[in-house]
Amino acid sequence: MAAELFPAKKLPTVTPSAVQQYQQQNVSNNNTIQGCNWQGLYPTIRERNSVMFNNELMADIHFVVGPPGGTQRVPGHKYVLAVGSSVFHAMFYGELAEDKDEIRIPDVEPASFLAMLKYIYCDEIDLCADTVLATLYAAKKYIVPHLARACVNFLETSLSARNACVLLSQSCLFEEPDLTQRCWEVIDAQAELALRSEGFCDIDVQTLESILRRETLNAKEMVVFEAALSWAEAECHRQELQPTIENKRLVLGKNIYLIRIPAMALDDFANGVAQSGVLTLNETNDIFLWYTAAKKPELKFVCKPRKGLTPQKCHRFQSCAYRSNQWRYRGRCDSIQFAVDKRVFIAGFGLYGSSCGSAEYQAKIELKRQGVTLGLAIIKYFSDGSSNTFPVFFEYPVQIEPDTFYTASVVLDGNELSYFGQEGMTEVQCGKVTFQFQCSSDSTNGTGVQGGQIPELIFYA
Repeated sequence: MAAELFPAKKLPTVTPSAVQQYQQQNVSNNNTIQGCNWQGLYPTIRERNSVMFNNELMADIHFVVGPPGGTQRVPGHKYVLAVGSSVFHAMFYGELAEDKDEIRIPDVEPASFLAMLKYIYCDEIDLCADTVLATLYAAKKYIVPHLARACVNFLETSLSARNACVLLSQSCLFEEPDLTQRCWEVIDAQAELALRSEGFCDIDVQTLESILRRETLNAKEMVVFEAALSWAEAECHRQELQPTIENKRLVLGKNIYLIRIPAMALDDFANGVAQSGVLTLNETNDIFLWYTAAKKPELKFVCKPRKGLTPQKCHRFQSCAYRSNQWRYRGRCDSIQFAVDKRVFIAGFGLYGSSCGSAEYQAKIELKRQGVTLGLAIIKYFSDGSSNTFPVFFEYPVQIEPDTFYTASVVLDGNELSYFGQEGMTEVQCGKVTFQFQCSSDSTNGTGVQGGQIPELIFYA
């Protein structure tokens, strides 16, 4: 009986080209589904619902998104939007709902608004570096928490010294404490890179103040001073002021006193700050007296040096030794691979020195990821003939991401016989960070997990 009421019909064949055609229609606005049985192309409610994304078909609301001169008209469907956002629910079905056919949203970028709608309609998260901050703003505004979390995760993954100051400013605005903490970790460890980045000049004055107050900035105070002047010049342009010395001092305001000028080396002050014209004559005289006089004047500036960060050491050997025929160099490479379970910043290596009395070495140290050099330095260090390790540092700490193997290498030139490590460990716990080690194909001098050079990784976490 059922067969008579519902005679069997041959289902339409779903070809990839047909599906792609309908999906492509959602890329641009004002698209229209052709054909009366488009529903049959999609087997799930999720797929059928996604067809409505940015689609005029059955649209019962429209948004004019973007600032004047850069708007885009976007179709919407109240039911779908209300299911995805409590703000849209209140807007369309709440007690104060307004019966409008068109809603203007001047404070959200069209691309970011569409990224949010794509998540609501399609359950897809499509983020890119250029729009993720604006998408986070939209997700926060319309209370779409899972999309907001995805934006924060994207930002944390892409966080570097180049963008950390800007993201710090935005994370405070969006009230994202986890992202704020990640930003501070990068800024503290790679402070000089962060302060010299272009993004530093784009921060607001409140963020500038918080950075200048930071006790754990790992930077020379002269770098802090130069960065503050660069920010002041950019702020003058934002306020349509001429970037004169007087105006730079004006826009810095009381933040000038957060730069710890009295904690600088005297040469940096005399040859840099004192001749910049930013300080008044009285301030310059008082600071010179601070450096030289037994009775020091009172200063408005913070005089105590910043604490900076305390470096940690991951020691991968349980003992060391020396033999009459080991450890020789002759231009060969000692190398080891390592990975961590949390983001850290490698400042340098600890190396063994001569086992035949005091000696000087030249070390070429390198840090690579998948063959790409991230840090490189050529440094001389003096060993005193003991079995101690001797630190060598990169110019700037190198950011290390979790769950990826990096290659640490050194080529030494000096006394051929030195101490070497033994009883190496494949896994070492250093505070809250776990290091894993494996042999490197770059190692041509015998260093590996069980023994050799590079006994220590010096890092900030």
